[in-house]
Amino acid sequence: MYYYSIDKTAVAEFKDRGSRFIAYAYPLKNAEEFKKILQGLKKDHPKAVHHCFAYRIGYDGNNFRVNDDGEPGGSAGKPILNAIDSKNLTNILIVVVRYFGGTLLGVPGLINAYKSAAAMALQLVPFIQYPIEISYQLQFDYTVMNEVMMIIKQMNCSIIKQDYQLFNVIEIGIPKAKLQEALDKIRQLHTVELRKV
Repeated sequence: MYYYSIDKTAVAEFKDRGSRFIAYAYPLKNAEEFKKILQGLKKDHPKAVHHCFAYRIGYDGNNFRVNDDGEPGGSAGKPILNAIDSKNLTNILIVVVRYFGGTLLGVPGLINAYKSAAAMALQLVPFIQYPIEISYQLQFDYTVMNEVMMIIKQMNCSIIKQDYQLFNVIEIGIPKAKLQEALDKIRQLHTVELRKV
């Protein structure tokens, strides 16, 4: 019960008949993060004619988006997504910034350029195996803090968000493979409120 993604950014450049295609690959958690990254790239490359992208988020494969940003339909976003899918990756964004070189490449040329740029960026970064996690929110008082943290550590849960005030609220990701065991241990701490996020 694992998925594959990347944990750092990679940049690669592909050139064809004067046009430059600069591919940026990013690890991605959600659509809000994507918007910030795209805005940043548009600021960094204001003279580029296209900022085409594809991303896939989540484990079921249903949360994805492609955009040709003015290129002929299907000639940019889809080839970028195909490069992601050919490696079975998720939680990843690739944006390809194009500087036009004066020669039209035609749809086959564009498909090749966007796919090649995306594939080159993916060659520069290692793929990491992550456990599929289910998110739960825990609410508890300070008296059981040590026991809760011990279970989180034993079960290899990740801490997504935490808020320590009068009541401690933690959102954790429980590895799917250890879900039932982790929930049973948490439920044994009777003062902990548990709910699926």
